[in-house]
Amino acid sequence: MDAPCVCHENVTFSARFRTESLVPPYADAIASFWKGRLASGPRASARPSLSHLLGNASVPFDINRTRAQAETLSRAILGDGRHILLVPGLMASEQRMEPLRAILNAAGYQAHGWDMGRNFGPRADTLEKIDARVDAIRRTCGKPVTLVGWSLGGLYAREYAKFARSKVGGVVTMGTPFSGDPRANHAWRLYQLVSGFPVDTPPFPCTREEKPPVPTVALWSQRDGVILPECARGRAGERDRAIEVDCTHMGFAAAPEGILAVGKALEMMTA
Repeated sequence: MDAPCVCHENVTFSARFRTESLVPPYADAIASFWKGRLASGPRASARPSLSHLLGNASVPFDINRTRAQAETLSRAILGDGRHILLVPGLMASEQRMEPLRAILNAAGYQAHGWDMGRNFGPRADTLEKIDARVDAIRRTCGKPVTLVGWSLGGLYAREYAKFARSKVGGVVTMGTPFSGDPRANHAWRLYQLVSGFPVDTPPFPCTREEKPPVPTVALWSQRDGVILPECARGRAGERDRAIEVDCTHMGFAAAPEGILAVGKALEMMTA
């Protein structure tokens, strides 16, 4: 049945037209923009404690300790010339990975930034862009590249290793929530707000808990504060090895303890 009509000064409007005319033309675009960003989900059964979350405020002190101990740290890591691609976490840039990169290079590795600026969350072409960066590195060395990813960057690294197995020598994750409930952390709402995607529906195929087909080491911490420890540690079969680190989530790429753990993980891959 057609919608009833109303006349006004010899012009006839349908009720449907009058209703739709009240909705701004950009309303659908606004609703679509916020749909993924404000998506809710089942409440996590556990999250890191508030005290451990607040402990991440110590990162400036971690950076200062690393600068003061840089020479000692580089001597403690046995670099073997491997090419390493460093992938930053959510909202972090390559600059945030610089303390780790500098020490790995001084230790004898060839560590590279990802050349994609700040990490604003996954996009449909994220893995393709990482692939282009890996190809550029491989053109200089002709060998597989080892990926070291912090937090969300570790998820990229794991998924990329499944996407391009022959190009990856191994994966090290630092405080990466690849196991268990994707909402068992203090970052998932920020992730959705920044990326525009629900935390359990990324824009590219993702099997978080499936182990990459390359040597995979997970670094995790009881003091993480952002990611629930067991989600970053993973279960048997989801990674090859797990190393507990005495640092906060922000300290994985900045604190001496986190940097030494990365060195240990890289050594494990050749053992």
